Amino acid sequence: MATRIEKDPLGEKAVPASALYGIQTHRAVENFPISGLKPLPAFVDAVIWIKRSAAVTHKATGRLAATHADAIIAAADEILAGKHREHFVVDVYQAGAGTSHNMNCNEVLANRANELLGSARGSYAPIHPNDHVNMAQSTNDVIPTAMRLAILASLPPLVTALEGLAATFLAKGREFEGILKSGRTHLQDATPIRLGQEFAAYGRTVARHRDKLIEAAHWLRAMNIGGTAVGTGLNAEPEYPRLMVTHLRVLTGFDLEESPDRIQLMQSMGDIATFSGAVRAYALDLNKIANDIRLLASGPRTGLAEIILPPVQPGSSIMPGKVNPSIAEMVNQVCYQALGLDTTVAMAVEAGQLELNVMMPVIAHNMIFAMIILANATRQFDRECINGVEADADQCAYWLERSPALVTALAPKIGYAESAKLAKEAIATGLTVKELVTRKGLLTGPELEEVLDLRAMTELGVPGGKPLPGGG
Repeated sequence: MATRIEKDPLGEKAVPASALYGIQTHRAVENFPISGLKPLPAFVDAVIWIKRSAAVTHKATGRLAATHADAIIAAADEILAGKHREHFVVDVYQAGAGTSHNMNCNEVLANRANELLGSARGSYAPIHPNDHVNMAQSTNDVIPTAMRLAILASLPPLVTALEGLAATFLAKGREFEGILKSGRTHLQDATPIRLGQEFAAYGRTVARHRDKLIEAAHWLRAMNIGGTAVGTGLNAEPEYPRLMVTHLRVLTGFDLEESPDRIQLMQSMGDIATFSGAVRAYALDLNKIANDIRLLASGPRTGLAEIILPPVQPGSSIMPGKVNPSIAEMVNQVCYQALGLDTTVAMAVEAGQLELNVMMPVIAHNMIFAMIILANATRQFDRECINGVEADADQCAYWLERSPALVTALAPKIGYAESAKLAKEAIATGLTVKELVTRKGLLTGPELEEVLDLRAMTELGVPGGKPLPGGG
């Protein structure tokens, strides 16, 4: 491989001649051959947004020559358009704070800007990675700002996925509105519920998490760019933070604001922990819903089998005709991964010391990755599973009429103790509650039909009218 020789404060090193990155990035590649994972596109975009906005700002203040600023801006625009992505090569697990990734971005922009001005890669003239691309910046304010921007950029696809899943569940709720079935608590028979009520509740759960994510993201709009090394703003002109936020707002379209305390945002990753907690809460509920779907579809002969999932692939290499709840199983696995990612974020957030949290690279990767996989899993769950769910109304009715929990409707008439005896007898004899009540003559005619009205049991109220005096 052809190489070029570059020099930094630690000495000289051969760098691939074709690389847009430089010696500091190359050292990081050699130092951290850990996972093979490269920075996620949203994180690259976020840092490049900052570098571009800084060039615009310095051009406006006159601190950076217009020709230099324009070259950096042009190089940034190429990257944001999808070019040169193969040159962002530092492993996710790298030196603390993200210095290596910051320098990777600085070197790529400097080399490409110099090329646009007619200079060779590795010349770093007239534009230098530190002196010009990183002007008035530190890794310590660039990376926290980039993390916030990357999360905000990753939020819309996640929100859209949740909106889609919520809408599909609510539509299924309307479709299944008339299907009565047995409720279940503690995995035991409980009073009746409508399948539509179950599915509508899933939809509202997802919709509430959408709202919580949007609310939690509100805390990420504050920008600490301009804090430089420890948050105090050394080497940044007074107007720099305000202009940076203005340009970032225009570039991203996000409703950003200048932080009133840049030191606080550098010390604390609490805002990201808050958002990660909202993501975690969604993963927990999504996992529960996926488990419910698997349980409701269990069978087709020896399980509940109250719903039928769309077949997406053969389920067994040995059992012909077997079809599994494959999409729901994928959702489970994604949720477990997301919960692990949140745990990593939580531990890394706590691990900051004094003026800086050096664990930012792993926080950024885990937070963005969790959002990506949850958005994709949610979308597939919506499109390939829930959208095609069918109800087996006969199976729902079969289980419901055999449920001993139907005696609950009798309790206001005959009391809790007598109702419990009926439930035990129904289980022992295999008779339905209605058959037992009829045999014993406890209720007859219209009163029997009113009290054991299954649909009425799924609504607020006392089936059959008011209870007897004394509750018995």
